[in-house]
Amino acid sequence: MHRNTIKLLLLAGAVSGPAHALAQASASAPVTQAQVDALQQSIKNAQSSADNAWMLVSAALVLLMTGPGLALFYGGLVRRKNILSTMMQSFAMMGLVTIIWAVLGYSLAFGHGNAMVGGFEHLFLRGVGLAPSAYAPTIPEQTFMVYQLMFAIITPALITGAFAERMKFSAMALFLSLWSLLVYSPMAHMVWGIGGLLNASGGSIPSLDFAGGTVVHVTSGVSALVTALYLGKRIGYPKTAMPPHSMVLSFIGACLLWVGWFGFNAGSALNSGPLATSAFVNTHFAAATAALGWTIAEWIHNGKPTALGAISGAVAGLVAITPASGFVQPMSALAIGLIAGFFCFFMVFMVKSRFGYDDSLDAFGVHGAGGSLGAILTGIFAVSAINSAFGNDAAGKPIPTGVLDGHWGQLLNQAAGVAVAWILSAVGTLVLLFIVDKIVGLRVSAEDENTGLDLSQHGEEGYDFNN
Repeated sequence: MHRNTIKLLLLAGAVSGPAHALAQASASAPVTQAQVDALQQSIKNAQSSADNAWMLVSAALVLLMTGPGLALFYGGLVRRKNILSTMMQSFAMMGLVTIIWAVLGYSLAFGHGNAMVGGFEHLFLRGVGLAPSAYAPTIPEQTFMVYQLMFAIITPALITGAFAERMKFSAMALFLSLWSLLVYSPMAHMVWGIGGLLNASGGSIPSLDFAGGTVVHVTSGVSALVTALYLGKRIGYPKTAMPPHSMVLSFIGACLLWVGWFGFNAGSALNSGPLATSAFVNTHFAAATAALGWTIAEWIHNGKPTALGAISGAVAGLVAITPASGFVQPMSALAIGLIAGFFCFFMVFMVKSRFGYDDSLDAFGVHGAGGSLGAILTGIFAVSAINSAFGNDAAGKPIPTGVLDGHWGQLLNQAAGVAVAWILSAVGTLVLLFIVDKIVGLRVSAEDENTGLDLSQHGEEGYDFNN
């Protein structure tokens, strides 16, 4: 039987190098157990190499989402006098959060602790080496660590869209550094960490979040809303028109976000297998229908479809499919995207206008609202045929995952996960804003705001029309 297996592998081209030579030799000679073990090890090494390559590429794609993706997307949406300061905020997160993650953040998120937060076992990345871990058995733990770092970078960067054009750079740096430790890391542990409260595998409230609907988008979106309310409106808002100064930059940024999101969602499979394919397809489908949904809604509401509406819709779809990407089928992804396009349009154009808060770049309307919606819809559309997240029953059959599987109770679990994310983000953000305000002050002066943050905070301009 071993000999036949090796022959089949040879014919299929599935082995190479020493294993290929073994397969050739085995065609006419008996195969020893040592040779079988060597072949199995060769196959295991090949799988590990493929998974590791995909995960390193995925990590780079997620970093691409922050810089240049988010930096260009946000940068084009602000006024010309604030483009550099806005882009600098995303870039600052690439540096600051990396250091924080290496020193303490990773340990608080993925170290062994309690149901709410990890411990200090990986302080200064102690014990995080090149061997696999319980989180990803086919890749080095350092690969897993650096992949998760990219999530930790973009999440606080998303919040900057809410306070664009009016927060001090020093306040931003201190606030978001503390936020990444005290809000993001605990939430990541609760959802993805071993023993976490919301972990789908063994948590007290098993909540499905494949790639960060609650961990990334709900936390950043809710924190964005709280920050916008705490800071108050920009001078002149809403009476003074504050249109995007460069839709071209924002358009390029949105397209980079769309591409990078494949690493965000498909990479969350933590291997290069079929689940990554499913998440990849779902990601693309949802973005497409959300762009269509927002465009249709805007066309009806304003009489014209705009580029800003189309790219905002695409991002809304990417946000909404994030928690569901590894649990649903392609037609469900189309439905999630379409619903998200209409819903996030409603939040941005109707709800924001009704309550009058100045969420400068609609971080809450897209990420907070879209992430919450996506998390709830995950509970409806998730099926065990795609991902048996809860394992098998005594008879060996997959345990139902979502409402389409007949598991109505998962809606309550999803709602609980969203509620935890809202409470942690709102309370944590409010406390941190109060502390930072007392230490360095949050808002720039009226004079500096009128001058623009590029000059007042950094002493430079994005555009020099004199040369």
